[in-house]
Amino acid sequence: MSFPDYEIRVDSVSSLLKFHTTVDVLRLDLIHPVISGNKWFKLKYFLEEAKNQNKKTILTFGGAFSNHIIATAATRKEFNLKSIGIIRGEKPPILSHTLQDAINYGMDLFFVSREEYKQKKIPQEIFDEHKEEEIYIIPEGGYGIKGVEGVKEILQNIDNNYTHIIAAVGTGTTLAGLIEGSYSHQQIIGISVLKNNFSLEKEIENLIADKNKNRTTIIHDYHFGGYAKHTNELIYFMNEFYDNTGIPSDFVYTGKLFFAINNLIHRKYFPSKSKLLIVHSGGLQGNRSLPKGTLIF
Repeated sequence: MSFPDYEIRVDSVSSLLKFHTTVDVLRLDLIHPVISGNKWFKLKYFLEEAKNQNKKTILTFGGAFSNHIIATAATRKEFNLKSIGIIRGEKPPILSHTLQDAINYGMDLFFVSREEYKQKKIPQEIFDEHKEEEIYIIPEGGYGIKGVEGVKEILQNIDNNYTHIIAAVGTGTTLAGLIEGSYSHQQIIGISVLKNNFSLEKEIENLIADKNKNRTTIIHDYHFGGYAKHTNELIYFMNEFYDNTGIPSDFVYTGKLFFAINNLIHRKYFPSKSKLLIVHSGGLQGNRSLPKGTLIF
């Protein structure tokens, strides 16, 4: 299983934003136009195992704006696998850009009730069309040890002099991988993009070694109403951030991440002489659901 060559790029935004704290951005959004950011890493070892087991179809779960769904769908072409997406909620009259793109990449979508989705129930009609033994299931968001093992590789060639590594958090897989792949002196901070998702701490603990369980903090104050929710304040900040740095963000994950860092710095949350690395996890495709002209990029 070979993934494309990519260059790890780090941009400094300290002087651009007049920060007195050193702030760099790890530009994972530049890795691939579709399977961008952390998605390459989270999917890597799942796909490798699927191919090694001679599976024909990959099946996974996600919502209407899921970066994981679109990334998994795109692997169909890259790795010659059929793909199925189990989508949370009833089928809407108009599909999101994310789901339409997933279909265009050849993914078969099946919509299930929120209760069935919570139980990760797979519709029987899927097994009527596909042999169960040929289906490989990837958990929602790439959650699991294989996802963590892939994410650990993100920090392999990054300087170890950062005091804090910060990322947006959905399922917690990426943050767990960053914890496992970082050094013991580094603090890992997650900005939760879901409202009141207080199970995150336990879900992350389940994926990391005991020695690393005191090195992480989840901040729940910057969800802007919940998953895929946004406010005018967030949109204004995203435009201003892009105008100042040239770095695009999305309203689901990284816009909230950059807003949080900006706010935390001005609140003097970080100790003097801290050096921050912000992980830009990609996923810009979600912005297409916003009205045209909402963002300047």
